[in-house]
Amino acid sequence: MTIECISEHGCFGGKQGFYRHVSKEIGLPMQFSVFQPPQASAGPVPVLFFLAGLTCTEETFMIKAGAQRYAAAHGIMLITPDTSPRNTGIDGVADRWDFGNGAGFYLDATQSPWSTHFRMYSYLVHELRQTILSAFPANADRIGIFGHSMGGHGALTLALRNPDIYRSVSAFAPIAAPSQCPWGQKAFGQYLGVDQSDWQQYDATALMEKSRAPFPQGILIDQGLSDQFLAAELLPEKFEAACQQAGQPLTLRRHAGYDHGYYFISTFMEDHLAFHSQILHA
Repeated sequence: MTIECISEHGCFGGKQGFYRHVSKEIGLPMQFSVFQPPQASAGPVPVLFFLAGLTCTEETFMIKAGAQRYAAAHGIMLITPDTSPRNTGIDGVADRWDFGNGAGFYLDATQSPWSTHFRMYSYLVHELRQTILSAFPANADRIGIFGHSMGGHGALTLALRNPDIYRSVSAFAPIAAPSQCPWGQKAFGQYLGVDQSDWQQYDATALMEKSRAPFPQGILIDQGLSDQFLAAELLPEKFEAACQQAGQPLTLRRHAGYDHGYYFISTFMEDHLAFHSQILHA
């Protein structure tokens, strides 16, 4: 396994780095970012994966969210992957902002031509996780995950399908019921095919409906009430109802005056890092 260092920067007593490796799952080079807190110099630390939203890259969160300050305080390593494969050569892959490039939806596509490279689920759950554990001072038994929008959908679904891997999960404005919204229906229909029963494995609400309190220490979600995508695309009330049915503790905070962007995310970042820290350090 060879990891290419693109750049590294001192940051809050730790190190912010950007890296590239050739992914076997994706079949192409993939880039990712890592923030190592100062505590990592003394040994393995808990790891928190952040999955970004539509149009973002592995840089977006690290530049905009203001998370490193809090990660340094809590001794948590932050990992952010890219949001899709790049340079796939697929016709029309960059024609739409909400599908294709920057819109991998954190699933394994089954439909041609997407199935060859769009394997973000397996890449994240298996390959990138193992890469991080092998190359960085990361504690394999203390891994959490969170994300925003499309990445909030990804965080919830990866956690619900792999509670043995992810000990904590939270989200900002997640696409909470993608099978029931235009963004999800567009992506799932093309990546997974027309059989909607195949979609359920990547739908957080559907997964929760079949669960029984998979995260007894709770799930945290923050949602802005001035979010332009709230009514049509995000549907947090669907996930909230599923959690009630499953007996899953959920803190769903609704905030007046906040929209869908990183001003909102950065406002509540401290709370999310504290939430994960309490669980990951327990």
